[in-house]
Amino acid sequence: MTTTTARTDRIYKSPSEFLVRPNFVDYEAERSAFSWGEVARQLGADEDDMCNIAELALDRHAMGPQRDRTAFRFVNSEIRDGEFGTEDISYGELAEQARRFTNVLRRLGIGKGDTMFVAAGRVPALYYGILGALRNGTVVSPMFSAFGPEPIATRVRLGEGTVMLTTEKLYRRKIAKVRETMPSLRHILLIDDDGSPSEVAGTLNLARLMAEVDDDAPLTPTKATDPALLHFTSGTTGTPKGAIHVHGAAVTHYATGRYALDLHPDDIYWCTADPGWVTGMSYGVIAPLLHGVTSVVDPADFDAERWYRILEQLDISVWYTAPTAIRMLMKAGPELAQQFQYPKLRFVASVGEPLNPDAVLWGRDVLGHAIHDNWWQTETGGIMIANTPAFDIKPGSMGRPLPGVDAFVVRREAGRVVIVDEPNVEGELALRVGWPSMFRGYLNNEDRYRESFSGDFYLTGDLARRDADGYFWFVGRADDVIKSAGHLIGPFEVENVLMEHAAVAEAAVIGIPDDMVGEVVHAFVTLKVGHVANEALRRELMGHARKRLGAAVAPKGIDFAEQLPHTRSGKIMRRLLKARQLGLPEGDLSTLESSS
Repeated sequence: MTTTTARTDRIYKSPSEFLVRPNFVDYEAERSAFSWGEVARQLGADEDDMCNIAELALDRHAMGPQRDRTAFRFVNSEIRDGEFGTEDISYGELAEQARRFTNVLRRLGIGKGDTMFVAAGRVPALYYGILGALRNGTVVSPMFSAFGPEPIATRVRLGEGTVMLTTEKLYRRKIAKVRETMPSLRHILLIDDDGSPSEVAGTLNLARLMAEVDDDAPLTPTKATDPALLHFTSGTTGTPKGAIHVHGAAVTHYATGRYALDLHPDDIYWCTADPGWVTGMSYGVIAPLLHGVTSVVDPADFDAERWYRILEQLDISVWYTAPTAIRMLMKAGPELAQQFQYPKLRFVASVGEPLNPDAVLWGRDVLGHAIHDNWWQTETGGIMIANTPAFDIKPGSMGRPLPGVDAFVVRREAGRVVIVDEPNVEGELALRVGWPSMFRGYLNNEDRYRESFSGDFYLTGDLARRDADGYFWFVGRADDVIKSAGHLIGPFEVENVLMEHAAVAEAAVIGIPDDMVGEVVHAFVTLKVGHVANEALRRELMGHARKRLGAAVAPKGIDFAEQLPHTRSGKIMRRLLKARQLGLPEGDLSTLESSS
């Protein structure tokens, strides 16, 4: 087995002024003293195992001194005279609206154990609808609002949804045409797009229903083990899998918001992920509310100048975003970033795909803050491995396991799992079971769920290695690894090296079948502004890769592209690139683009 290393010898030590009130400093001492039970007690979960996400995230603040603090600050889509307009909703106001929504559901006969699907933009009703449903014991299944009709219908059928919360515009454009294919749906609640109630056949107007109920809605009792969220995983290779999460997951969201995101109650926090994805739900809705912070919500699509303005004008202190967005900011050039100031920004983190080392250091050089990568999955429900503000950062590393999380590199041998103790040896990343946000099943697929575990280990399907300092390094998905002439090559390590080159904005690497060596490495790159795709640059990139990686691992071919295909959540679709390269049918592109 061959292991290659991309720039692992560099360590970025965070300047002391960036370590603003880190929630822990001594890693080993914190791990030794850590207890999930103690975190639950700090959060206020009952001793008899009663637990409700909405109560912990919202009700307890609304009934205390945080009542008047802004929970969500919604940014207007348009900028006027260079300034953003905003709409604030306090914890108390949000709780009142959530209680009214709870009563709307009860009036419709929707109760504990029913499933509500949500497909809407980032508007206030989305947030109080989610929280109101959780208060009711209703399971929430978020969907990305850019899904096409068929991905929406597929998920609702699989989840047997009884109610859907969406907007009038989305309903007319996408959902009405597949309404009859979702027989379990009893009610569709429409959010007004323009603020004026309207009637659409076969639906109910949410504003009108909210006006007809009061805000006296006692909480439906739920246990920590009761289902709360249904997250569908990637659908690029078949039917999406529904991962079931429970109310007790809030304990993980709280702990990881403290450790990995360094949240404090007076923070102004911005998570750029859409609530239709697990990141946007866990860390755009639940975790910041649990910590009582103010969250900025921007409904607009990515725009580099807009994002810099938000960081500057809205006093963002903690920013959680995605590698694709960071690479797009890098592509826009440092000159744009230097037009703005971010005096309150103190911590930047990233998740979604592994963050290339150069992106980590770009954050340090351009934003003034190295970007802290972390790792988790839909199935883990929360951040498991992270570069915390208390750590020295090794650019390109996932970081170290958070307190309460035990991670290992393992091999599967003869039906059992063997822990790899030697550092820098590749294997499968495994987690010891027991953290509160671990998924509790795949919907209607118990066999697939059982296959994810071996004894006390959850097997992630990701390949990784652990260095001598306990930092973990992502190699690739097990099914993405390229096998060439006896070498196991992770696409990410090759992409890292290509992105070190000054001309490359983004890179994607796949394996192409070869009769002689099994597979050969092939790369696709997009270029930064000011660089021209030509044969001379291709040869230069090939030489750079061979010098850094060696001839056995470096790509044998490089294609230039205007852009790379991504899922809606920003992950590079390597399988689509491979299908195109081989001239194979790409399948239903709308399904490919809908993966999380």
